Amino acid sequence: MEKRIKTLYIVTIIAILTFLGMQVYWLYGRYEYSLREYEHHAETVIADVLVEYNKERDKKGVDKINTSYSLSHGVDSIGNASRKVTVSSSVFNGRKLLGINEERNLTDEEIERLSEIVTDSLLRIEEKKLSIDASTAPSDGIAWAAMRNFDLEVQSPFTIQGVDSLLKNKNINAEISLTITDSLMWKPIAYGHESLINPAFKIISPYSELERKAVIIECRIPTADIFREMSWTLVLAFVLSLFLILCLIWQISTIVKLSRLDKMRNSFITTMIHELKRPISTLKMCVSGLDNERMLDDKTVRKELLTESRKALDNLSAYFSKLRDITFNNVEQIPLNIQSVNLNDLFDTVAKATVQPSGKTVVIHNEIAPDMIVSADRAHLYNTLNNLVENAVKYSGTEVEINASATESVGFVELVVSDNGNGIPSGDLKHIFQRFYRGKASAGEHPGMGLGLAYVKLLVEAHGGDITVHSTEGKGTCFTIKLPQ
Repeated sequence: MEKRIKTLYIVTIIAILTFLGMQVYWLYGRYEYSLREYEHHAETVIADVLVEYNKERDKKGVDKINTSYSLSHGVDSIGNASRKVTVSSSVFNGRKLLGINEERNLTDEEIERLSEIVTDSLLRIEEKKLSIDASTAPSDGIAWAAMRNFDLEVQSPFTIQGVDSLLKNKNINAEISLTITDSLMWKPIAYGHESLINPAFKIISPYSELERKAVIIECRIPTADIFREMSWTLVLAFVLSLFLILCLIWQISTIVKLSRLDKMRNSFITTMIHELKRPISTLKMCVSGLDNERMLDDKTVRKELLTESRKALDNLSAYFSKLRDITFNNVEQIPLNIQSVNLNDLFDTVAKATVQPSGKTVVIHNEIAPDMIVSADRAHLYNTLNNLVENAVKYSGTEVEINASATESVGFVELVVSDNGNGIPSGDLKHIFQRFYRGKASAGEHPGMGLGLAYVKLLVEAHGGDITVHSTEGKGTCFTIKLPQ
């Protein structure tokens, strides 16, 4: 059984660790999915912001007088299809020439006047022209868009501040920088997060493809927001994990308790057989003596045989009464014969009936007042005191002193039985009144079923009283019984 329990312990621990590993893996996947989802959403927002910023640049740009786009196809030296784009943009700052500071569209009159100024002052015209091989462009449409972006860059240069302000309006904080790429870039490139701690992603988006100009936008993912969104998932996973682990632990605890009960049952049966053998053996011996006529003729021997037979029968009767009482589930079920009992006389009877083992010196002090009277069941109270005294004698060294005293207060009598024996280990104190419990220090030294103190507590509670214990290992034990009057 112990091997099975150990195996079950190991299997349970492996199951718990496996389950926790699966939970951690699932939560990791959920967290990774949330990061990817945030990245996808942020990338969409950034793309929309760049489109919006280009529209603003187009509105605020300088006035242009002439722009020409050209796209031609051909074949390169090795026979592959090629594409060449040429863009020319002649621009001037019309508002500056007219002396207008406000950002607005020019009226027809202002445009006409501006044309005259430009005609008279051609030096004020700035012309930018670019011709480049665009064979790597995915399509003609993208090539045409690249030429328009070149023209837009000429009119209104791309700035970090312009993009940053729009991103902040969308609640996105990013580190923005401008760069020149090594080759022509036609589409934005996104780089996902590489670390789960302080995760960040990066987007490189071209804003003037033909000039190899691009903007780098690097964003840190707010993990606090991610965990906040996952809060219910985390709580549910934690509660479920805790519940399943507690169920497994409870299952193991139940199996261990059942195993202990099985051991206690076997020990109980063994001890019960041992306890019953002694009075039965005495009775068999006495019956054998009664069958001998010469022994019966001796009045002294006959009297001893009868006395021993009565004692054996009394022990059997007391033993079965104890077993009967200990099986009651409710203390109210125990029959009581309440009468006035002299505590001093009762304890004297217990002291005289106490067997002094060989090799031990037992001294019993009866400090109870001679006139101390209590209302109780004499037989049960006798059994209670007898159990306490027997335990004091059993669990002690070669010399033991037992003291009994009683005090009377309003509504109850307090009876104290103390000794200077071995004492009870602190780990056993909270269990000594449990049925079949035997402390580790005494389980192997003295025979017993672990019913004595449970029986004492049951009888005291049947009287409506209470019993407490104070003990110091190696110095002694003190039991205090309160009986209501």
